[in-house]
Amino acid sequence: MAQLQDLEEYISSALDVVEFKLIRSKSDLDNDALVFHPIMAHQIFGEAESIFGYLDLKVRIFYTAGPLHTYLDVKYEEKVDDLPNSVMKADNVVAIIAEKLPEGCYFVNVDEFLKTLDKADKFKPFGEKLGEHIHLNSENNEERIFEIYHCNYGQTVFLKFFSRLQTFILWFVDAASYIDVDDAQWSYFICYEKYKNDNGDWFYATVGYTTVYEYYAYPQHVRPRVSQMLVLPPFQKLGIGTVFLETIYKYYQSQKNVLDITVEDPSDDFQRMRSFVDARLCMALSSFGSKEIKKGFTKEMINDAKEFLKLNPRQCRKVYEVLRLLYTNIHDKEDYTGYRLEVKKRLNASYHKQLSDIKKLEKAKIDTQWLRSSLPSLQERVERLHEEYVLVEKNYMQIVEKLRALQK
Repeated sequence: MAQLQDLEEYISSALDVVEFKLIRSKSDLDNDALVFHPIMAHQIFGEAESIFGYLDLKVRIFYTAGPLHTYLDVKYEEKVDDLPNSVMKADNVVAIIAEKLPEGCYFVNVDEFLKTLDKADKFKPFGEKLGEHIHLNSENNEERIFEIYHCNYGQTVFLKFFSRLQTFILWFVDAASYIDVDDAQWSYFICYEKYKNDNGDWFYATVGYTTVYEYYAYPQHVRPRVSQMLVLPPFQKLGIGTVFLETIYKYYQSQKNVLDITVEDPSDDFQRMRSFVDARLCMALSSFGSKEIKKGFTKEMINDAKEFLKLNPRQCRKVYEVLRLLYTNIHDKEDYTGYRLEVKKRLNASYHKQLSDIKKLEKAKIDTQWLRSSLPSLQERVERLHEEYVLVEKNYMQIVEKLRALQK
């Protein structure tokens, strides 16, 4: 019987052995330049992100570029089941992955998969076209055309397509889960690349998606919340995420029943992108002009951001701080000190609120010793406040640099 230490070579990292491809033509099957790997696999193969039981394992997951029909293939040199006297069983890779795929939506026979590729030229985007983005490659001056469409619950064929599209999210977004496509409150924004094949005919490839949940708000309003955004790896760093967000804003800003647009648990990267887009849009509002910004955060800013851009007060405050940093001369001691104090005042608000609450309790003759003991000392709070500020400024400066680049 083989010992566990002898079987280490039969343990593979899913991050290394799983390969994705978006197939536009039959020749793409053998084009290794198109391969991209997952950035996580714990939602499929567990916390270790490993696959047991194979030597020289390769797991190929291919999608037709437009309709996203799926081919699943597993190749290996040797399987632990076949070792002499082995009682070990290899992971059933196909079954594990298939469990996360919509029922019956994948192929294990490459010839059957290629038949769907022959029909892929008929694939067209679903829904209503909202906008277009032209990306110019600075190295070769080649233009790439990206189009964004809006779809909703009423399109059954689209929902089947989306069920295939959202299978990517488990490999690329942490703590992700599939949305319930039977819930009519979901709204879908899909990006496609419009490209020409070798014969000069136009085709569409799926690029990514964003989902928005439209919450009811009393009495007859809607509060859209951006839930998930995924741009597939071959299309990242092309500005697609920014275009997604701008398109969603334009779509909802024109609707009078929309109160504001929010985001569900944004990552740091998403929050930076969001703040960049919001800051750029707010720069067009007179209340966010450089002279007005220096006067401090005002109700006029909150009202304008909500009325014209559907921003909530919390996000409006972040935009104010970003733009104030943009207009602050950090080499001018007085100017820079004024900015730092303004941000620290906001960061320290919750601490002062706690102190105020304690004083109210003490006036009411209530013992607050246990509450005071939970608070940091003044020196500790000063140190933490400095650390918090440094992180905030570092984050804001990344946004400011992008805004300055636009002004050149």
